[in-house]
Amino acid sequence: MNRFEEKSIIVTGAGSGIGRATARRFAAEGGKVIAADKMPTVHETVQMITADGGTAIGVEMDAGSESDVKALVDRAIAENGGIDIVFANAGITGGLSGGLFDSDAESWAEILRVNLIGPYLAIKYAAPEIEKRGGGAIICTASVAGIRSGAGPSSYSASKAGVINLVKTAAQQMTGSNVRINAVCPGIIETGMTKPVFDYARDAGKLEKIGQLNPLKRGGQPEELAGAVTFLASDDASYVNGQALAVDGGLSSSHPVTRQLPKQAAH
Repeated sequence: MNRFEEKSIIVTGAGSGIGRATARRFAAEGGKVIAADKMPTVHETVQMITADGGTAIGVEMDAGSESDVKALVDRAIAENGGIDIVFANAGITGGLSGGLFDSDAESWAEILRVNLIGPYLAIKYAAPEIEKRGGGAIICTASVAGIRSGAGPSSYSASKAGVINLVKTAAQQMTGSNVRINAVCPGIIETGMTKPVFDYARDAGKLEKIGQLNPLKRGGQPEELAGAVTFLASDDASYVNGQALAVDGGLSSSHPVTRQLPKQAAH
């Protein structure tokens, strides 16, 4: 498929994990990708894309910095003549701990700056440019942690709940523009962010425990998120707007229960 032939696409957080997998998927389907990340590993992503015959440029930047985001959008316009799609994916956890009473306002502010203000800035600067091209799509990375408690630290969860509401309010404010704005809500996905969890499980011989609370009983892979993101960015999702799509193996489909066993068939 070449769903993104000649499309100008920005992906933040493209240096690893979901961002890298999605940047590669966009490029494999014909997109011209501006891959951005705070880490220099973004250039490895570009190397992977070009080795596969795709088109990409790497940019080191801070997704929570207004000047950096504006410069990123300007770079995409200069290189590709405009912008069609943005995947605002960059985010941080702030650590795997982080309850209300063992964190501080400074750490909360940093998490909100990157995870929530970052997507806001991407929408602020990219949406008008996408409208100039006749419309397109913005996808922001939220999380199942933003849907309900129990999937992440409190500060991280609050920031991702904000992203879910951000795409809804932004979609409304872009009424009539043909710019669709949606979110993806990953569950437990094997990325650089969750590497300590997966490594610990492997070392302890308990990898099967990862994802045991969802109906598929496994963790997810970045490529599975890439499939969801590229769907939302494509014309296949032309009537999907202002939504938060959970990609979590079914985890968020239920409240916690003590037992979840099928009834024995009658004999």
